[in-house]
Amino acid sequence: MTFNPGIDVPDELSRLSLGQDTPPRIRDAPELNNTGTIPVDITEKFKKASSALQPGEIVKDEFFTLFESVGALEIMDPKMDSGCVKPGDEFEELYDVSKPLLPEEVLGIIDQLLCHETVFTSVYVESLMMPDPTHIEEAVFVRRGDTQADAQPMLQVLRAYCLGMLKACAYVNERVKSEHYYEEEDFVTNTYNRTLLGSLSTADIRAELNDAANVVQKQREHLGGEISEALSSRLKLRDIFLSAAECPQFVAQPDLARQPWETALMLLPTIKATHGLSKQVDESFSVKLQRKLASTVPPRPIVKLSFENAFGHLDRLFKDGCELINVLSYTNSQCLQTFLRHFQAKKPQPLVYVRTLLQTFLFDAMEMLGGMSIRMIMDDDLAIVSLPASPYLDRANDDIEVLHDPRFIISQQMEAFRKRAAEPFLDIFRTFCQNRCRVRRTLCHNIERWDQLQADAEQLDLELQARAQEVNLAGQKFSPNTIPVEDDAWSLSMWTYLYKLRQMEWIVQLGFELEVYQPDELAGMYWYLSYLSKTRIEYVPRLRKTLTERVKDLRESPAQNRRNPAVERQMLRTLEWIRLSLLDAVVTWGLSEALASLYTACSRLELLTPPPRPYSNDELRYELRMKPFAKIETPGPISFEQFAAHTSQQGVSTEELLLEASKAMTDAKKACESMSKMTPEESFSVGSHDRWLASIKNTLKSCIATGLAIATVQKAMREDTRGGKLKLTVEVPTPDKTYHEWWIVPKIAPEST
Repeated sequence: MTFNPGIDVPDELSRLSLGQDTPPRIRDAPELNNTGTIPVDITEKFKKASSALQPGEIVKDEFFTLFESVGALEIMDPKMDSGCVKPGDEFEELYDVSKPLLPEEVLGIIDQLLCHETVFTSVYVESLMMPDPTHIEEAVFVRRGDTQADAQPMLQVLRAYCLGMLKACAYVNERVKSEHYYEEEDFVTNTYNRTLLGSLSTADIRAELNDAANVVQKQREHLGGEISEALSSRLKLRDIFLSAAECPQFVAQPDLARQPWETALMLLPTIKATHGLSKQVDESFSVKLQRKLASTVPPRPIVKLSFENAFGHLDRLFKDGCELINVLSYTNSQCLQTFLRHFQAKKPQPLVYVRTLLQTFLFDAMEMLGGMSIRMIMDDDLAIVSLPASPYLDRANDDIEVLHDPRFIISQQMEAFRKRAAEPFLDIFRTFCQNRCRVRRTLCHNIERWDQLQADAEQLDLELQARAQEVNLAGQKFSPNTIPVEDDAWSLSMWTYLYKLRQMEWIVQLGFELEVYQPDELAGMYWYLSYLSKTRIEYVPRLRKTLTERVKDLRESPAQNRRNPAVERQMLRTLEWIRLSLLDAVVTWGLSEALASLYTACSRLELLTPPPRPYSNDELRYELRMKPFAKIETPGPISFEQFAAHTSQQGVSTEELLLEASKAMTDAKKACESMSKMTPEESFSVGSHDRWLASIKNTLKSCIATGLAIATVQKAMREDTRGGKLKLTVEVPTPDKTYHEWWIVPKIAPEST
């Protein structure tokens, strides 16, 4: 039977055979005249051809895919091939986990586990995890053969410690994965197909830790007092850390949540003091164990920290965890933000586990700090910044059910605004739980959303003003715990604008801290920072004037017409925040203006020379630095010509420039001194006042250092009679060598003769 093509079948298909009638075609064998593979050295030809390529240019065959690239890697290379076995070596690790251990050796292995970067190189840990135990009795070192070895007292102690350590690792890993983090920057959550004892309960592991502690006490006479104390303290630390990992369940009880962290801190001195008793067992750790991991990456060498460094991390972990609990003592939204900013800015930075635990306290189960709604936090912040005792925030409006009532409409419009503003507002809190580089990068995205939110807020302000007038015309009244609405109030747009300006300042300031800007760019970026802070200075007083007049009217009103004292307290709280905001803006403006002028003067005097840049120019670098602000409508972008003119200040002499810098520095210094005298309530730093005050004092030191640098240049210019280059040396320090990471004050000194 043959295939007959139909009408709609193409000719190409009709000519295809089904192989039923036509016998297969037999091809003749090819003639082999090849002399064999002849290798040719193409090294010189390849070098000559590649030399013709321009920098950044690449030649790639489209058929040479990633699969071929990986396949081209040389096998039997120990750096790339995990299965590579050296001559005379064994493929498997032959260490015997059942052999007896001395108490000093157990202590040494425990301390080595603390010093190793990963647990996947310990033979003892591997024997507990694989095969994955389903109940606590299976989690032993020896599962077949001489199972009596597990009954050795020292192996019981080591087993209990390893169980507690693995469970703690599981807690940490799950906590990090459940929150917002960046794996490529912060933490590697991959366990390579290891479950970290996920099938075992914490109660069973704690029971094993308790039994091991009892074993140590029974062996105390045999072990000696110091060794017994060393082993007991380490077992107890493992049990305490499990309690600390479970502290989020006490989010409503800060004292209970803080207790395990404080207890652990009291144990650490004993652990540090007894480290000298340990004896390391290096053969119990092997890189060969990585061959059993479900991993596609090349084998990694064992990374081992010194005990001092590892203990420093452990000490910092518990100190940060103890301090972290302070976030649960809520005062107001501004105090909460102050705590987050200064806690995250610590040096060294809090570990990623502490920062994810902070996120849990802030955002767990759609509640903030365990019992506060997002609306409560937002309304509190709005009341502090721009809406003190405002009828817009009055919850009595929610009880009105008449659809055409303007108070009902106000309630609905405010709820719509909260939904619109909730995400960018909460992202400020979430952002300050990330690492410093990620904070700046995230803020660059956030300000665009705040810019859009400001446009919506301006339209909503107009609608709310109209509704408030309708309430007055209809003879209706708001709650007596509120104050009348101003006809030209722009409260919501003011709130969004101030937050946007502050975040723009943080982006620039973090650029100094993270060394984003080169030394010859500091003058321009400090000028732009002064421009942003000056905008904030010009904007805030409008709100202060209105509130001051209202507080005066409220105090002068007859006693029978006075409102609830809470109204006056809210207005005074807003005035305190405005004063703090103005002083902060004055410090930022004055110090950045002084540093911008100082760096400009140094450039004019050829004390600072830019490095050669064959592939860039000033305008391209300006576009790069201003990229985060390019889409912001208010304040609008500044052209490169304006930026260059303001930075260079060609119409101002160097002497006048330094004089203006000295005046600006003096203003910043006075504002710093005023801020340093504020109480925690006045500075909105309840719960973090010590860190806030330290930051202010460091800024004050930066002001003094700036003044000394300016005076040094002025003195050298007065003494210079020849008109040549000043005999001064200028060193631009790195942020870690300054008083404050945001203020890069140059070190200027006379040349040594």
